[in-house]
Parts: sequence; C-alpha cells; structure tokens
Amino acid sequence: MLEKPFKSNIRLERIKIQIEVAVENRVATVALVPTAAPLIIKALKEGPRDRKKTKNVKHNGNLKIDEIIDIAKKLRTRSYAVEFKGTVKEILGTCVSIGCTVDGKSPKEVQALIESGEIEINQ
Repeated sequence: MLEKPFKSNIRLERIKIQIEVAVENRVATVALVPTAAPLIIKALKEGPRDRKKTKNVKHNGNLKIDEIIDIAKKLRTRSYAVEFKGTVKEILGTCVSIGCTVDGKSPKEVQALIESGEIEINQ
C-alpha cells in the first residue's frame, strides 16, 4: 500500500517526509505532506545521503529569494501566519536551522530586510 506514493516521488529518496494516512470506510489513502526542510534541501539540489552513515551534515548552499517564495506558496495552506510575508519568514527560519544562505546573506538578515520593507513580498 505504501509503495505507490513513494515510487512516484523518487526525487525525495532518503529525505525525511511526512505522510498522511486517511481511513474512510475501511479504505486507506496515503498522501505526502510537504514540509519546509525537505523542500529547502531539494531546492539546494543536494544528492541523497545515508542518514545512518553521515551525521551532522551542514547544508551550506545558497538559495534565491524567489525559491523561498515558491516554497512558501506551497506551504501557505498549512502556515499559521496571518500574512504571506509571515509564511516567508517561517521558511527563512527553517533556512537558519538548516544552515543555508539566501542571496548570499544570512536568513536572519533577510528577515530583518523583509520586516523593514526593503524586500517587498507579494503573493
């Protein structure tokens, strides 16, 4: 039962993902639920790794603000933010924990630029 969704999403191989299992009238349906970290790692274009063999990996890539906005659009329905720029700032917070940069700057700097209005976020 679980083989079908995973075979169609080979590009997420060896990356932690969430699945949602819904059972209705004894029929189970499985859906992949996107989260921020796997989408950011996929945007960094890093290859799959064996999590048992390689520990404490630093993801030191660079993303563009447009890629962050695209990820935020995918996750907007699950976000608790009132405005879209809040969702973008949530994704930037995940970038901080992953360790990547955005347009050559720290994600915290980009969050400050969004808050001050120097970077305008339109949905």
